[in-house]
Amino acid sequence: MLIVDFRETAQSAISNQQSAISNQQSAISNQQSSLPPMTLRPALFIDRDGTLMEEVDHCCDPAHVRVYPGAAEELARARALGWAIIVITNQSGIGRGYFTVEQFQSVQEELCRQLGVPIEGTYMSPDLPNSGSLRRKPAPGMILEAAEDHDLDLGRSFMIGDKKIDIECGENAGVRTILVETGYGRDLSDCHPHFRTPTVTEAIQIALSHA
Repeated sequence: MLIVDFRETAQSAISNQQSAISNQQSAISNQQSSLPPMTLRPALFIDRDGTLMEEVDHCCDPAHVRVYPGAAEELARARALGWAIIVITNQSGIGRGYFTVEQFQSVQEELCRQLGVPIEGTYMSPDLPNSGSLRRKPAPGMILEAAEDHDLDLGRSFMIGDKKIDIECGENAGVRTILVETGYGRDLSDCHPHFRTPTVTEAIQIALSHA
C-alpha cells in the first residue's frame, strides 16, 4: 500500500508551523535520548526526481518513470540491514496547478512498482518556492515528520539528492548528506555534501558503509 504524507502549507499558518517544527525537533531529540540505542532505525531519506528516477520536469505521467539502474538492488540490501526507506520530494507542480495529487500518486505507484522494494513513507510538499513553507526543501520539516512517525535515528541517517536544496535540507535536519551527479547534481559546484557520488547506487553503498 502506497502511503503519501501530504500536509499542505497555508501561508497564514507559517508562524504556527515554525513553532511546531521547533517543538518537533525538541521532541525528537528527547525521544532519541530516552530510547535504547538500537530501538531507533537509521533511514535513507531520498529525493525522487533526478535521484531515484530520471529527471522529468514536473513528472505527472507514469509512462515517463525510469528508475536508475542498481537502485532497486541497493534499496533491497538496505532494507535487509534494517534501514528505513523514505522518499522526500518537493512537488510544486501541484501548487502551480500543473498536475493533481492523484497524478503524483500514480507516478509514485509506478516508481514503487519498478523498485519492487517497500518504501516506509513518501513525504511530499506541494508548496511553491519562496512560500515560507517549513516542509518544502531546503526546510527540514518532512524529514523531522518522518523521524517522528517512524522512530528514526537521525544521527545514523542520510539525505541523498541531486540538488543543493536536498543537501541543505539534510543539513538543517541534522543528517549526513550525499549529492548524486544525476539529475541536476553534475552541474553543482557551490554545494558541500559529506559525500558526492555518480549515482544513487553508490550513494546507498556509502551510506550503508558509514552507518
